[in-house]
Amino acid sequence: MGHEVPIDHPDYGKLYICSCRLKRVQSDQQNALFEFSNLGSLRDLTFETFKPRGRVGLASQQAASLQQAYNSARHFADNCQGWLLLTGTYGSGKTHLAAAIANETLNRGVPTLFLTVPDLLDWLRFSFSSDSESSFESRFAEIRNVAVLILDDFGTQSSTAWAQEKLFQIINHRYISQLPTVITTNYRFNDFEGRIRSRLTDPEIVTRVDILAPDYRNPTDEVGHPELSTLNLHNKQQFDTFSLRANEPGMLAEDKASLKHALDIAQAYAKNPQGWLLFQGPYACGKTHLAAAIGNYQAALGAPPLFVGVPDLLDYLRAAFAPNSTQSLDKRFDEIRSTRLLILDDLDTQSATPWAREKIYQLFNYRYVAELPTVMTTSRQPSELDQRLFSRLSDTRLCQVVYMSAPAYTGKSTRKTHK
Repeated sequence: MGHEVPIDHPDYGKLYICSCRLKRVQSDQQNALFEFSNLGSLRDLTFETFKPRGRVGLASQQAASLQQAYNSARHFADNCQGWLLLTGTYGSGKTHLAAAIANETLNRGVPTLFLTVPDLLDWLRFSFSSDSESSFESRFAEIRNVAVLILDDFGTQSSTAWAQEKLFQIINHRYISQLPTVITTNYRFNDFEGRIRSRLTDPEIVTRVDILAPDYRNPTDEVGHPELSTLNLHNKQQFDTFSLRANEPGMLAEDKASLKHALDIAQAYAKNPQGWLLFQGPYACGKTHLAAAIGNYQAALGAPPLFVGVPDLLDYLRAAFAPNSTQSLDKRFDEIRSTRLLILDDLDTQSATPWAREKIYQLFNYRYVAELPTVMTTSRQPSELDQRLFSRLSDTRLCQVVYMSAPAYTGKSTRKTHK
């Protein structure tokens, strides 16, 4: 039908959908867009169902990274300009935010295609089949030119030469054309193919947000890391069971003072874990007791940390190489390095292999850059550790070193009992 307007009106002679059919037509268009989008079961993943600060108990840096990712995703959905790269471990919220962007843009009538990268490649391969309704060329052009493209789980695809080349062609075309694109990945950035990495590092086009939060669906923090954490073996090591050894024979006043100082610092840290805390002193002086007491205090609040001895941690990582392992080394390492509160007992890298020293350094460096709460114990002088670790432990802005000079605890005292 046409509008009743004067002959000189710009709408004169134009046909418009009747108001009685407009809602039906708009609904059909919307359904067609959603069918094209490949969102499927992700229709319920919206900005309204996302928790911008994550679960209760996240470290401030983890919650802040989620908030930044949420804000960036919102901004992208509102403007549909540039690229958004979301990185983080499994279950950190990347896919939810990517799907929320798709749902938002589709609701506004913007053609949007949501594909996991393995599905994208399968979609292209299927176009060679005689059963395919569209040719490879038309399907490939559809992906390259769609108004908004969202590539989920980038890096999990087959690394064949054909797959790498097709992905590069898509990335390169959208980069040159500056077409709005969202990419999520748990890949280490340096592991991207060089040509793709160079485009993803262009700050003029790409906004990169690193999500530091752990797996929301199965947060290892909340279940206490049952495969790795040994905190349950230290359940008796609480603050109220820590002995200041006031009546122990041979104890010097400065040794007693060091214990009291360490206890005060540990109790304050347990209430508000921020930065790094290193307990250093001779064997059996109480370092592990205080580290475990911090962990038990946090566990009582409903947020068990990961408490692990460094030798056990390295064995856990090595086990990923076993033929029957159900987890990759990368997944295990990501869970450990991004955990909300990490307590490392018995830090000593002197006899470690080069591989082990490198993994400990990578763990340190990640948590140092992210400023994630970390408690450590060592009987070594900090300067005797790997120099890369020492340089980070020397940063007084982040790390507090607490020296406990007391000798090994024997449990004996001169306290008299009264009958």
